[in-house]
Amino acid sequence: MRTTRCWCSLEVMASAATSRRSQRWYLIPIRVLLVTFIVTLLSFAVSLLLGIGGVVLAARLRDVHPNMALAYRYVALPVAGIVAAIVLVAASFMEIRHYRQTKTLERIEQAS
Repeated sequence: MRTTRCWCSLEVMASAATSRRSQRWYLIPIRVLLVTFIVTLLSFAVSLLLGIGGVVLAARLRDVHPNMALAYRYVALPVAGIVAAIVLVAASFMEIRHYRQTKTLERIEQAS
């Protein structure tokens, strides 16, 4: 009887799991900056939406014309800046930890 390797065999799965590429240190800043940029844009958009809602609500309560520049200047921009700083630090720590953990696991795997 002929034996063929099926795509779902344990040998194929094991070889696919061990063929991971090693981590490259120079990709860490790129990933950190990309994640920081995306999360900052999202937080800016959400805080701007909430800021506009707050400005419109306050203008209706006071029966005046709403000044939308206040939503940009005093709500969206400071919130996005704070979120950007927090995400930059958090993403840096997480990426460095992941890089070191992967390197250590690769060394353990090579030793055994």
